[in-house]
Amino acid sequence: MNADASARAIDAVVRTRTGTALAANEIERLVADFVAGRIPDYQMSAWLATVACRGLSRAETVALTRAYVTGGETLDFAASGRVVLDKHSTGGVGDTVSLVVVPLVAACGVAVAKMSGRGLGLTGGTIDKLESIRGLRLELDADDVYRMVDQVGMVITGQSAGLTPGDKVTYALRDVTGTVDSLPLIAASIVSKKIAVGAHGVLFDVKTGAGALIPDRDRAVELARLMVEVATGAGLRCRAVLTDMSQPLGYAVGNALEVREALDVLRGREVPGLTDICRTIAELMLRSADPDLTPADAERKVSGILAGGEGYEQFVRWAVAQGAEPAALEEPDGLPTAECRTQVVADRGGYVREVDPRAIGTAAMNVGAGRFVKGGSLDYSAGVVLRHRVGDQVAAGEPLAVIHHRHGVQPPIDLVKDAFQLSESAPPSRPVLLQVI
Repeated sequence: MNADASARAIDAVVRTRTGTALAANEIERLVADFVAGRIPDYQMSAWLATVACRGLSRAETVALTRAYVTGGETLDFAASGRVVLDKHSTGGVGDTVSLVVVPLVAACGVAVAKMSGRGLGLTGGTIDKLESIRGLRLELDADDVYRMVDQVGMVITGQSAGLTPGDKVTYALRDVTGTVDSLPLIAASIVSKKIAVGAHGVLFDVKTGAGALIPDRDRAVELARLMVEVATGAGLRCRAVLTDMSQPLGYAVGNALEVREALDVLRGREVPGLTDICRTIAELMLRSADPDLTPADAERKVSGILAGGEGYEQFVRWAVAQGAEPAALEEPDGLPTAECRTQVVADRGGYVREVDPRAIGTAAMNVGAGRFVKGGSLDYSAGVVLRHRVGDQVAAGEPLAVIHHRHGVQPPIDLVKDAFQLSESAPPSRPVLLQVI
């Protein structure tokens, strides 16, 4: 430890507690001291807890974001001569948007570089879903990332350990000190990764509702606005959408099941809710890359790509270039398929009023689609496929959902059945897109 660094850390805690703003260089030095081991955990924990209670100004949050990037690896796509975009979702049950939007935008001619993570809990993770594709490599070095963007216009890879070292070490503290849900700390953590991957712009998809990590709408709006402001302050082209997660986004919940559904959407199949929000996000990303593109032109471009199946062709080109076996995507049983399928049927007729996304997500976890502990194994074939969504009319004895599972795994029939709430009259329709920020 270093006495001067400790004195600076104590001063930062006191000033933040009293509402006195820290200069950008002071925040950068505080983070650098902690990364280098010059101050102890308890001093950085004290500052993080103070931030969680008192907050940070926008300028301080931008400074913290940049401090997280300093000293780590960064990617630079300037040599490509192309605008490269990224997309981030705060997560939700059955959220396959990235699997659709990234190849869709790439098929429209705009490069996308996305670093994704694994799932823990109900919301799953893009990397886990893609690992259900045989042979697909998802741990790439910088040269591989550049090559993929140059050759096929897109890349999806796991997060590099060398990115944002400040965020990595401070997040470990936040995870054990009750400061994970601090909005300035969330925003700095997310945006710092977008800067490090070299994106010129980013689209934030902030979920809200029962199946989201941030259920409260007002809080989700606050986070979306903060991320846009911080990202814009860091020089990124940026938009955000607020989307509804009061029911699973699509029909499929589970790794290979969600990949199948995403491929169906890319082939032109309409999946209520999922297809609509993917179109909207893709259009916003195209307009971010080309500010002269009108909303109508962006809509026509995206709709044409979906109708022609070019998004699917782009996905296959990318996956094969990243090592996937073509048969895994082109043959009907190429993706992992469950040994057993158990139907869950309606006890009575009516209209679907609610589908509890947390219950569906928990059921999928219970049959092996998610992890209860970090590093746990997955059954890529497992999950739940809905047969009905909110607003659908069902008859007694009609399937509500199908549980995909292995032999010997008890399907949580009651949990899935109880997730569906029926009423005698049709409920009002719910928009998936709640707000554009």
